[in-house]
Amino acid sequence: MTYRRAASLTAALAILASGCGNTATTKPDPLAGWELVWSDEFDGDAGQLPNPENWSFDVGGGGFGNNQLEHNTDRPENASLDGEGNLAITARREAYRGNAYTSARIKTQGKFEATYGRYEARILLPEGQGIWPAFWMLGSNFEEVGWPQCGEIDIMEFRGQDRALVLGTVHGPGYSGGQGIGDRTSVSGGAAGSFHRYIVEWEPDHIRWYVDDVLFHELTPADLPPSSRWVYDHPFFLILNVAVGGTFLGNPDASTQFPQTMLVDYVRVYQRPENR
Repeated sequence: MTYRRAASLTAALAILASGCGNTATTKPDPLAGWELVWSDEFDGDAGQLPNPENWSFDVGGGGFGNNQLEHNTDRPENASLDGEGNLAITARREAYRGNAYTSARIKTQGKFEATYGRYEARILLPEGQGIWPAFWMLGSNFEEVGWPQCGEIDIMEFRGQDRALVLGTVHGPGYSGGQGIGDRTSVSGGAAGSFHRYIVEWEPDHIRWYVDDVLFHELTPADLPPSSRWVYDHPFFLILNVAVGGTFLGNPDASTQFPQTMLVDYVRVYQRPENR
């Protein structure tokens, strides 16, 4: 066989093998049909506060309805860019205005609010007894109707002592607090200490939860308790925070190390053109 024929045959076989391989391994594009409408990539200098055009702070130490122990501040020590493309929200053990711990809770309320969409964040979670990071949403009518009537969508919650498990939950009228409706999933290799993508796809009468594009929970109006209302048909805003202690997971103990930092690589929101 001549060199030219051998080379041609080798190339043809390579193309064929490549095509077969692509056919066997190609997965559907999870972003097909979605258009990016809002994002924060957290690019900037170390110590810079999160973009005030996107985020504001909830400040205070009153427990936030869960007997949390931290005082949430608007200081860069608790929420700032790390200079490497991440937002760092840091819980610290320090006496501050009557609380024994500090942390931060930031929100898009009044800055970005939307009905429906794919909400995604790439996050590295902290860990430890009593450490409670979350990526979640509240109905924008929160101040008018209160909680849980406004609705709450927890895209990701994490009990710091349960290193592998993350939770996705909704809270609404008749199914709030301990009666919230959700599920949990075990993250391969553990959720804490490495980046993973936490995602909700929220569409009319349907909400889906994913970790790294792996579906682990779905919810429709048919899944609600009898006579309960579906309150996921109006604008919601985003929240990122790291709580310390409280009734949901218990308080820190001698094993808990501080500071504990949640790193957020990005937050992105996509919508389908028909729902915009």
